[in-house]
Amino acid sequence: MAVKIRLSRRGRKKLAIYDIVIADARAPRDGSFIEKIGSYNPNTDPTTVVLKSDRAVDWLLKGAQPTDTARSILSHEGVMLKKHLQVGVIKGAISQEQADAKFEDWKQGKEGRKQGSADTKSQAKADAKQARLEAERKVNETRAQAIAKKNVVEEPVAEAPTDEAAAEDAPVAEAPAAEEGETQA
Repeated sequence: MAVKIRLSRRGRKKLAIYDIVIADARAPRDGSFIEKIGSYNPNTDPTTVVLKSDRAVDWLLKGAQPTDTARSILSHEGVMLKKHLQVGVIKGAISQEQADAKFEDWKQGKEGRKQGSADTKSQAKADAKQARLEAERKVNETRAQAIAKKNVVEEPVAEAPTDEAAAEDAPVAEAPAAEEGETQA
């Protein structure tokens, strides 16, 4: 019986979550499986992987073959390296302490790389946000200047009061004349 480590799909349409399972190669993708060893959620940023690494190493040592995607996930989580080191221990090439030390060194380096990429992403987000705020601030300033320019009221120069009184009387005199003209027609 050929045993595979593969992904089994679950979740809703266009928002899938995958279980990492040990299954018979002849079983359907979402069908029966021997053991569930983890889950993989590609919808988060960064992707979320929950994995029982000791069970995965155990199944790999028993001869289970991972699919391409499962191999990538296992490699990313360090399971393939752990299996490789364990094979070296079994063959007598290295001791268990040396294998554990090598794995811990790799794990520390991996955490540093993860933290570095997370810092880079957060810095890029902050820079993009600052650039958007600056652009919005410039647009708001130009709008405020345009509105201020539009709303500037030029006050007429005050002249002698006799001129104003004459100006007010003139339209009043013209208005009744216009009304009289309409009634005659």
